Amino acid sequence: MNWKLIFQLSLFGLAMSFATVYFIPSSGEAFFWLPIFLISAYLVAKKCVESFFLNGFMVSIVNSLWISAVHVILFDAYIAHHANEAHLYQNPTMPIPPKAAMFILGVVMFGIGSGIVLGLFSFVASKIVKNKSIV
Repeated sequence: MNWKLIFQLSLFGLAMSFATVYFIPSSGEAFFWLPIFLISAYLVAKKCVESFFLNGFMVSIVNSLWISAVHVILFDAYIAHHANEAHLYQNPTMPIPPKAAMFILGVVMFGIGSGIVLGLFSFVASKIVKNKSIV
C-alpha cells in the first residue's frame, strides 16, 4: 500500500467536501468526480507497483472520511444548500441522529461504493499505463 499517495489523492476529497457544502449541488457532483477518479486511477497506476485495486479503493475510503467529517461539521450549511438531503436526514422516523446517519452513510455506503469504482478504474489503468517503478 502506498499510504503517501493515498493521502495525497484523498486531498481531492477534502477539497470536494467544502465545494459540495457551498458551491456544487448534488446533481452536479458526478461532473467533478469523474475527472478526479480518472486522474487518481492514472496516478495509482503510475506510482504503485502492486495492489492497484486496493490502493484505489483506499483513496475513496479516505475521501469518504474527509467528506463525511466536513459535512457533519458544517451540517447546517450543507443542509441549507441540499434540500433533498435535508428531507432525508430530517425524517422523524430515522432511528439515529441526522449527523450520525450522514457520517455512517457517507463512509459505509458512498465510501465503499466509490471505492469499488475507483479500485476498478485503478486496476484497468494499471493494464494501460506503463509503470516507471517496474523496469
